[in-house]
Amino acid sequence: MEMEGEKSGLKKNLIEWRFSQYPKYILLPIDENHDQIRMNIKNVIFSEAAPRPLERSIKLVCFSEDVLMNILDMDPDISNKDEFAEFIAGRKLPYGALPVAHRYGGHQYGLWVGQLGDGRAHILGEYVNKAGQRWQLQLKGSGQTPYARVYDGRTVLRSAIREMVASEACHHLGIPTTRAAAIVVSEDAVFRDEFYTGNNAKERAAVLLRLAPAWFRFGSLEVLARGGEIPVLRQLCDFLIKEHFPGIPASDENRYISLFSEIAHRSLDLVAKWQSFGFTHGLLNTDDMSLLGLTLDFGPFSFVDSYDGGYVSNCFDGESRYALAKQPDVVLWNIGQLANAMKPLLNATQQHHVAHILRTLDTYCKNKILENFLMKIGLKEERWGDEQLIEKLLDMMQQTGADFTATFRQLAELEPSEMVNESKLEEKWSLKRLSSHTSWGCWLDQYRERLTKEAANALSDSFENERRRCMLSVNPVYVPRNWLLYEAIQDAQEDNYEKVKFLLEVIRRPYEVQPEAERRGFAAQPPQWAYSLRVSCST
Repeated sequence: MEMEGEKSGLKKNLIEWRFSQYPKYILLPIDENHDQIRMNIKNVIFSEAAPRPLERSIKLVCFSEDVLMNILDMDPDISNKDEFAEFIAGRKLPYGALPVAHRYGGHQYGLWVGQLGDGRAHILGEYVNKAGQRWQLQLKGSGQTPYARVYDGRTVLRSAIREMVASEACHHLGIPTTRAAAIVVSEDAVFRDEFYTGNNAKERAAVLLRLAPAWFRFGSLEVLARGGEIPVLRQLCDFLIKEHFPGIPASDENRYISLFSEIAHRSLDLVAKWQSFGFTHGLLNTDDMSLLGLTLDFGPFSFVDSYDGGYVSNCFDGESRYALAKQPDVVLWNIGQLANAMKPLLNATQQHHVAHILRTLDTYCKNKILENFLMKIGLKEERWGDEQLIEKLLDMMQQTGADFTATFRQLAELEPSEMVNESKLEEKWSLKRLSSHTSWGCWLDQYRERLTKEAANALSDSFENERRRCMLSVNPVYVPRNWLLYEAIQDAQEDNYEKVKFLLEVIRRPYEVQPEAERRGFAAQPPQWAYSLRVSCST
């Protein structure tokens, strides 16, 4: 009966379900000349572009029940209908669709590369759900657009699975992110050189249905500023304020300063979250950064296993520009490029104000990261010496090869007095490795002393229970490690989607111990071969 109640009011087919009649993006300049050459497009933010449907033997790989029910107001049973797979494949668009591709530019690896844009993705339309939330639905891998460059506009199954799992994992972990609804795969052939060795391999084309309140990036503003398209730049910034930053008065003469500050601080809040989960994005170009502070464009991402601040998830990042520990600095650099893009909208006094904000961001970011890490070890108050306490812990983890996710989780599962008990440590594989460090005992004494000081100021007599409760709520048991994704993808290539679906189910409750996930070793030490896995931009 409870499930029936949950399903009440949910749409059971695509005749009942439809897009909003007037998507808000029709208020922005849309290029309707389908014959234009990509590089000649100016003074537009979107181009009309129809998906090119998949054709051969379409199969539904997986879907997110949470997204279908709680965002799209769809009954999960809709996934059993052929029309649902045809919708994701680009064959059958619901009523109200207005497909467009977004134009943007970007700095890649620190260099301006000019105009880019959605080369293989189509925003289909907008949906306002029963909670009043407006979402843009986008197909990724749905064929070439006017912004397509070298490839065929397709994505491959392994890439779609990685993004589907990663975006849903981030959401359930509490990391702001775009969402993913479903994947279909076909027998349509595409050829990819996964590691750019000159050896193309035949793979199957897939399409991912993903969602976001909007898909604007830092590069959305950059391309307009670089092209001298200032009226359109102003129009887009005013649109952002009205639709996505309603707390900023639209008539305020300093509204663009407020907009910049909001975007900058959301972006730093996001990277602080990444650091606290050991999440390495892998490709933090300005065209991969959301203006809404969301994790965007999952490519060569990884959740780090054995902690290493120099860990690089993208095997083609030869200069380690996007290494785990460098992510905050990269985001700060990208925010600097955002400030440059907004500069044409500001007078001299306002530019000075933005420059002042920029000077405060490094300290803000460090404080936000420290705040997140203190929560991970059960502390709420910030005191002198806390930064060194966290730095020493991470340093010991790096020197011993202790696992990032497991170490923090296992710290939450033991009382401080148990952390020197050999028999207790035997049950905690990552803490046992960490305890082999010569400074473990010294660090543990400092940690226990720090807990004692905070407990003395606590109003509750149950400080230890509260500490553990808080730690268990921010330190997951499970993250989508590369080896889990690899095994799921290998099976999916053979049309066995059980591991993909199970992984999606596990990451819906990442903070809960799940018996079947334990049996499969999801929280155990990764197998030795997992540490040599490589991921590229084409995932």
